[in-house]
Amino acid sequence: MKAVRIARPGGPKVLEVSSVATPAPGAGEVLVEIRAAGVNRADLLQRMGSYPPPSDAPADIPGLEYAGIVSETGEAVEDILPGERVMGLLGGGGYAERAVVPADQVIPIPGEMSFVHAAGVPEVFITAYDALRTLGGLRAGEDVLVHAAGGGVGTAALQLARTLDAARIFGTASGPKLEAIAAAELPLDVGIDYRTRSFRDVVSMETGGRGIDVILDTVGADYWSDNLDSLATCGRLVVVGLLGGAQTTVDLGRLMRGRLTVVGTVLRARSAAEKAALAAEFRQDLLPLFEAGTLRPVLDRVFPLEAAAEAHEYLEANESFGNVVLEVGAM
Repeated sequence: MKAVRIARPGGPKVLEVSSVATPAPGAGEVLVEIRAAGVNRADLLQRMGSYPPPSDAPADIPGLEYAGIVSETGEAVEDILPGERVMGLLGGGGYAERAVVPADQVIPIPGEMSFVHAAGVPEVFITAYDALRTLGGLRAGEDVLVHAAGGGVGTAALQLARTLDAARIFGTASGPKLEAIAAAELPLDVGIDYRTRSFRDVVSMETGGRGIDVILDTVGADYWSDNLDSLATCGRLVVVGLLGGAQTTVDLGRLMRGRLTVVGTVLRARSAAEKAALAAEFRQDLLPLFEAGTLRPVLDRVFPLEAAAEAHEYLEANESFGNVVLEVGAM
């Protein structure tokens, strides 16, 4: 089969289209004919050699999410049939024509959603839902702040915050991306252009100094101090990305005085059992919302599999709005 491989650590040009062996499903697994694969920042880090995949994933084929058709099932798989349209998470290997997936991690593609749209769903919506509801404990009537609100996780988090009945949704993004959020009619009550305004000052003014209940942060170190200053008493900060660095100085007294909670999280390193539980949660809680049209992926650009290097360059330029996807097979 055809796949995009990382020839060696480096820039986008190290991605090469190669012929590799087609995997075979084992007991409890299905073989998926991939039609589209999401492009995520974790893929960029893996390409540069700074984010190795888990041991059960291909070491040289990136790709954390897929959408496609089940082509074969292994032994002991009874509730999934060949021909079903599915999507889900991968530890790696999404930039390929086929991949083997544990059957209990498979998620049906809702309704008539296209493969390219579906490929932009699993990673960002599961990340955002896990961060806001499970780890952040967002409750109805609370305020939430979403950093990088124009990104894949950000656009998912804005929608999920509304379905979780957040009181007010704050979001940081560049001016053009804030305009794109408005044009896409995504829920955002207070948009903050981080290039021209301090989100800490805006939060203080808009909340009368009370602060935010839950912050979803993809930036990390650069926002650490202002994030803590922006939290309400008993506020929760959930860190899902480190675009602004991983090292900072912690004033533990600050956490204690505010009774603050800080949680870090990743999906990729979780066990098969944990990923199966996340898939089950998605099927129960989120799939009906996609089928009803309440939730929807935001698709920016689609590249053919052979243009994976170009897709990486585009994502690295930080101009994308929503999801970037590779089209792998015929639609």
